[in-house]
Order: sequence, then C-alpha cells, then structure tokens
Amino acid sequence: MIVLGIESSCDETAASVVEDGRIVKSNIIASQIEIHRRFGGVVPEVASRNHTMAIVETIERALDEAGLRKQDLDAVAVTKGGGLIGALLVGVSAAKALAYALSIPLIAVNHTMGHIAANYLAYPELEPPYLCLVVSGGHTVIVRAETYTRHSVIASTVDDAIGEAFDKAARKLGLPYPGGPEIDRLAQRGTPSIAFPKPQTGDPSKFSYSGLKTAVVNYLHRLEQNGEKPDLPDVCASFERAACDPLVLATVRAAEAYGIERVALAGGVAANTYLRSALGESCAKRGLSFFVPPPILCTDNAAMIASLGYYNYRDGVGLSDLTLNASSTGEGFF
Repeated sequence: MIVLGIESSCDETAASVVEDGRIVKSNIIASQIEIHRRFGGVVPEVASRNHTMAIVETIERALDEAGLRKQDLDAVAVTKGGGLIGALLVGVSAAKALAYALSIPLIAVNHTMGHIAANYLAYPELEPPYLCLVVSGGHTVIVRAETYTRHSVIASTVDDAIGEAFDKAARKLGLPYPGGPEIDRLAQRGTPSIAFPKPQTGDPSKFSYSGLKTAVVNYLHRLEQNGEKPDLPDVCASFERAACDPLVLATVRAAEAYGIERVALAGGVAANTYLRSALGESCAKRGLSFFVPPPILCTDNAAMIASLGYYNYRDGVGLSDLTLNASSTGEGFF
C-alpha cells in the first residue's frame, strides 16, 4: 500500500511516500528555519504563508523522488493536529484536494503519535507492545504502545514540555533559533557543574519543567547583577543533564515495572545527542532493547505521518471525509 504523507504543523512543509508503513520511498522537507530565525522563533502567520507557497512543489518532489505518479497513490495521510492552526490547514486542504481528485482514502494523523511511528521506519523488526519516551516542544510523555494505534500514558509533564524548556533557556542564553540544537552543540564542550533543579514532582508519573526554566533565568540574573558572564557550555551541559536525566531514569524504571523489554525514543528532542546516549546506555545496562530513529526522522517530517497513516487505515482509525478540519490542540493524542 502506497501512502503519501503530508506534514505542516509548524515550520516544516513536508511530504513523503511510504510503502506498507515501513519503506520510505521519498522524504522531502522544505524548512523555514532561516525565515523564522530573524524573529527568534516561529511566527504563525509567516509559517502559514510559506506553507502555502511550498506545499504543491513539496508534494511533487516527493512523488518524483519516489518515481511515482499521483495515480499510483493508494491513500493520503495528513497531520490533523496538534500544531499551529493556520499551518495545519494548509496541509489538510492539500490532502483533501488530492483525496477528492484521486478518489482515494483520506487519513487523519495525530502529530505526536506520528513521532512514535518514526521508529517503524528505522526498525522494521519493532512491533508493539513497547515503551516509548516522547519528547518534543509540546509534549513530554512516557507511553506504552499497546498496538500501532493505541497507547496508554504512564507519565507526563504537568506544565512545560522539555522542548519548550530547551527553547526558552536558549532564548535567555542569547542562542539563535532553533535553540535546542544550539544547547546540544555547546553542551558537548561543557561540564555539568551547575546544580539546576531536576523536573521532578515527587510523583513518578509527573514531571514539571517550569521550575528548571525559572532556575536558569535566576542564575543568569545573578551573574548579571554581579557583573559576570555565564560560561555557556557549562550552563548548557548542566541544563541538559538536569532536563534529561530524570526522564531516562523514569523510563527504564517504568519498563522494569511493566515488564517491558523494548524501549523507544521519539519526538524532536530525541535528536539530542546526550538524551539518545544516556537512555541507550541505561537500557543496555538493564538488558533492554533500545530504539531511536535517526535525527532526520526525529524532527518534523512526513514519513512518520505516512507510516502511521498506513496503520490508522489498517486499524480503521482516522478515516475521514472532506469535512476533515485541523485542530491546534490535537485532541485524543493516545
């Protein structure tokens, strides 16, 4: 089954062709990073306009790279939510037009669950059940993948997501957008010598990142008041470990508690080199199998949307008609 995936939830216009939910035939991403960097973050209206300009060419490039015509498609899958509503509407509108013109199924996909499905593209042998730590700009959750389309939440953040904390810390440090990769790069040269608070609440099923974010701000203010400048690599290394270590520990403990031998990592923050390494090493020490997609499949892409679209279609989930609308909240994540 050949599925075209379309992703436009934030600042990446993406289209991908995937066969049987596992084989990537093409994966095209038109990034807007350079456009939004001048503003220090994503401007929703600017993102929407650029999606509109890029969507047709991106889809055509995905088909060309796959060596296929539109008539060869069996279905079209699209990110319904969550994300920026204007940006989402561009992708949803394009998908509806294709589904109508080609008389093929239209499949709605949840963006966060799409990140989990990226692991299927990297690991053909991976099948549910398994545990997955999902870390992104909007979510920090540990879920148990019961099936390809049904997940139960084991732990989550009660306020900021880890990706949001990375972005806000980077902005206070004066780092360019996107901040997460910049913190990752600098942290590799630093020493985690600053005792920032870890995002723990006393309840192993809940994390809180607002305090860590505030601690970074207060630390920088104290240095400024004393006429001192921060050692950026050390601050980044300290922040990174404070943010990631509790998630690593909670994930492996949850795997042991539930008797699950396979652990996956997904979401934009899954591209962070420290988190990938720390969780991988922790799993190896406990004899757990560890899965994480390559960085290109961790950040927003349409291959993961096409993959989950295939399984949604197979399980009768997200099958839509031309009344499909976008949802900024992406309700019903799991």
